[in-house]
Amino acid sequence: MEPLPINIKRKMEEYQIAGVSMVLIEGAEISRTDCFGSLEIGSTKRVEQASIFNACSISKFFTSMLVMTLSEQGILHIDEDVSKHLSTRIVPEKFSNEFITLRHLLCHQSGIEDPSNGFGELNPLWGKPAMKELLEGVTPYCSSLVEAKVEPGREFCYSDAGYCMIQLVIENVLGKSFQEVIREYLFQPLRLNDSTYDLPSIRTQFSCGHMKANRLVERKYPIYPYPAASGLWTTPTDVAQLVMELMFALKGKGNLLSSFAAQEMIKPQGGKDWAGLGVFLDPGCERVEISSLGWGVGFQCMMVANPYEETGLVIMTNTDTGVHQMKGLIGEVYRAIFQNSR
Repeated sequence: MEPLPINIKRKMEEYQIAGVSMVLIEGAEISRTDCFGSLEIGSTKRVEQASIFNACSISKFFTSMLVMTLSEQGILHIDEDVSKHLSTRIVPEKFSNEFITLRHLLCHQSGIEDPSNGFGELNPLWGKPAMKELLEGVTPYCSSLVEAKVEPGREFCYSDAGYCMIQLVIENVLGKSFQEVIREYLFQPLRLNDSTYDLPSIRTQFSCGHMKANRLVERKYPIYPYPAASGLWTTPTDVAQLVMELMFALKGKGNLLSSFAAQEMIKPQGGKDWAGLGVFLDPGCERVEISSLGWGVGFQCMMVANPYEETGLVIMTNTDTGVHQMKGLIGEVYRAIFQNSR
């Protein structure tokens, strides 16, 4: 294997990052995997290919692939009013002629805004919230009713609450937990065996979260009790497998999606040239480039791909450096390995 064009270990020291795992996709195949550092600072547990990281908001990419899969099978319809599957009013009367669809929710254009100081990590004293109660604003994780603040389809507003609403719709329609549904329709067909929303009692493969200066986060394993929005734990390899499914689907060779569904995911939505369905687009790129970023307590990660060129990069780290991914190690890896190869 050829040496990387960037000294990852030196960059890890510079940015004070405990562990890194990354996968490169070329020709819709995994061309290389690289692992560096420790799963838990001060321990002998090293990062390996099967090491599991907190994906944070890359969870939304998985959720979007699930929604499109269920749509392909006629179980969901991404352009119908989601209120028919909910018991709580989500569009105020002042917007009485409007309704919210799964498409709106997937591309963050539903008019729903996250409440301030909401959607934090799991507090053991509060337990895990039920999605219905969460959206009704009766849990400590979200103190106000989740509803459209502006007319649906008019503005972009990044929203974890919107993905919680997607989760509730899926659970109500199928009568199963979100975790059961995504396992049946996504994880099992694609053999994503290292993707989960639950931490086992024995956590040998799971990475702890860290802050700068090699400090472990409190309780070591931050959990976000909103599976569809930010609750996924996975590996770069599993993320890459999902990216490759999208690439195969574009050619009409997908296991789950048709070419039409795959194209819908990666085209601009609602007149916003950076917003796809569950992914973001780079409007300054000559070729279609999609990405999904994850940033939470103790972790940062990124998925980026040129789906028509069948190339991609997934990099996951177990340290919150306090700066945006593109201003830290992840950005340097992206520019050195992926951007320069285009």
